[in-house]
Amino acid sequence: MPYKEKPIVKKYFTIGEVAKDLGVATSLIRFWESQFDFIRPKKNAKGNRKFTQDDLKKLRLVYHLVKEKGYTLSGAYEHIKNSKESIDDKAEMVNSLKNIRAFFEEMKNNLP
Repeated sequence: MPYKEKPIVKKYFTIGEVAKDLGVATSLIRFWESQFDFIRPKKNAKGNRKFTQDDLKKLRLVYHLVKEKGYTLSGAYEHIKNSKESIDDKAEMVNSLKNIRAFFEEMKNNLP
């Protein structure tokens, strides 16, 4: 049986890559990091941030609440902290809903 390569999943992302993914400035990512204690990227010897997939999920959740739902920073923080669902569960749900929305928009655009 031939060897089948597994897709490479990137382990760490730079702040620039995260900002590009979210469509925001790097300064906003640093600001959110200072405001939300659950966003703690690793830092290398030079002090450069290294964001994980988990960090990305959390940042996408913050983005969703603040930029799309209109929460204040303190409101978003309280919403996340007081929720019975874990941050990961909420972030996964938001990501899934965005994927579904994109799928339906693509279908709509392909209609005659």
